[in-house]
Amino acid sequence: MTSFEVALYESGHKLICGLDEAGRGPLAGPVVAGAVILPENCVMEGLRDSKKLSARRREFFFEAINKKARAVGIGIVDNETIDRINILQATRLAMKKALDALQLKPDALLIDALTLSDIDIPQQGIIHGDDRSISIAAASVIAKVTRDRLMCDYHAAFPAYHFHQHKGYSTRQHLEQIREYGPCPLHRKTFRGVIC
Repeated sequence: MTSFEVALYESGHKLICGLDEAGRGPLAGPVVAGAVILPENCVMEGLRDSKKLSARRREFFFEAINKKARAVGIGIVDNETIDRINILQATRLAMKKALDALQLKPDALLIDALTLSDIDIPQQGIIHGDDRSISIAAASVIAKVTRDRLMCDYHAAFPAYHFHQHKGYSTRQHLEQIREYGPCPLHRKTFRGVIC
């Protein structure tokens, strides 16, 4: 989980930032990106892709990352923007917002699967990076926990959809709710399953 970071440290980089997102697939809610700069030689036993962690473990690592990290940034892009520019571009925009939110400027980026244009920082897109890089895994947890908390908050405003349970993903329950009530203001109107 640290081989990419070690290689960058050995080549002279000091502030390595991991970037990942949560919420590309759901039918509702924002896409959220996390950006995390961990201290050199940071070890967090058991940290991996947030989707492979239980909710309890994600919460544990969320708190640990915020305590240990040199900097944490979060970027959020709402469903209306997703509909307007498409989910891939919205994901990249969320990542750029997360970078802008950092208190330190990184000198190298490790990104889960993607690369970013118009960024003057050396970057590396890594397939399955959230399971191969501690920095990306940390960003994955920050993004996932932040988004899950947002979706739980949205449940209070739109209780008929039970966003606190499925977080906007296309479960059978969620699809039935869309059919019964129609889409709400949080739904991505361009996504299959929402289009009526």
